[in-house]
Amino acid sequence: MDSKLFYLTILTLLVSCSSQKTTEVPTVINAPSPSYKVNTATPPGDGPPGMVWIPGGQFTMGALNHDDQARPDERPAHKVAVDGFWMDITEVTNQQFQKFVDATGYVTVAEIPPRWEDMKKQLEPGTPRPHDSVFVAASMVFTPVATNNLYDWTQWWSWVEGANWRHPQGTGSTIDDKENHPVVQVSWDDTQAYLEWAGKRLPTEAEWEFAARGGLIDKLYPWGDNNNITVCGNTWQGKFPEHNTYEDGFFTTAPVKSYQPNGYGLYDIAGNVWEWTADWYNVNYYAECAAQGMVENPTGPSQPYDPRQPFMPQRVQRGGSFLCNESYCSSYRASARMHSSQDTGQDHAGFRGVMTQKMWEDLKSHDSNQ
Repeated sequence: MDSKLFYLTILTLLVSCSSQKTTEVPTVINAPSPSYKVNTATPPGDGPPGMVWIPGGQFTMGALNHDDQARPDERPAHKVAVDGFWMDITEVTNQQFQKFVDATGYVTVAEIPPRWEDMKKQLEPGTPRPHDSVFVAASMVFTPVATNNLYDWTQWWSWVEGANWRHPQGTGSTIDDKENHPVVQVSWDDTQAYLEWAGKRLPTEAEWEFAARGGLIDKLYPWGDNNNITVCGNTWQGKFPEHNTYEDGFFTTAPVKSYQPNGYGLYDIAGNVWEWTADWYNVNYYAECAAQGMVENPTGPSQPYDPRQPFMPQRVQRGGSFLCNESYCSSYRASARMHSSQDTGQDHAGFRGVMTQKMWEDLKSHDSNQ
């Protein structure tokens, strides 16, 4: 096997969707009224800048009964309750991440050549060491390809030297004039560094899904049951992964707030980029939750487990991306899940932060004492 393909195949992942866009910002629909009782308590005082209060409540997490596109790891659906919290209105942008890097000098995982000592921990014992050419600062990049085999994602994903948050598609690409686009090519580890600096944390998977539904617990999408994603989020139109018709205006990421928010005021909660969550990925976790009845404020499984990659710990991603397509994965559905090794960056994955009221109060107190 070619050494770079070898490295590509051991990295995790991305059976996610692909997408490209047009030049007009689409007209988007209003989120329908909530179809179930939500805790509509007013926010507990003033809130953090750029965040919105998610009131908390009970909901059914996972694939709905009428969702014929759900994958096995979206089931069984189970009852969950979450407390209220603050959530970033948008995905973290290039401008925000640049401010963090300028303040701290932080270097992302994609900007550092990987080490065999770290890599082999995620592989089956006895796996041979790849060629030295693989050990370069690089990351995962999507490239359109003509194919009738949608099961072999290695056809359209490549390990590209020089790809990082400043150069999402590799050397020669840039984020110039994309200050308000979501930052991508950030690993789960990178998100932890940024959020610690910002006084925030990643949402749990339960918090993310509750917030994404925007009060519509019995709907497939954050905006309702209308599957016209072209007017609701940044996804892929045309034949995936070969050709994008650009109906929604963008080839890769879109500026945040290009589409209407959901019922809680969250932008780009479907499409644009996958969003990291705090939780480990474990294929058995939903069944374990369902067996418990109502689960309050779940924080995910204690151990990661994916039988397809048993030696590779992975974290859950949510929300779909600019690559999502109705014929391939439709992962802009509220229950859709993806997972990736936490040291992996991709050009269609980013994040947003959350904060409890206590975290906000503590941050304000800390700032006032400076």
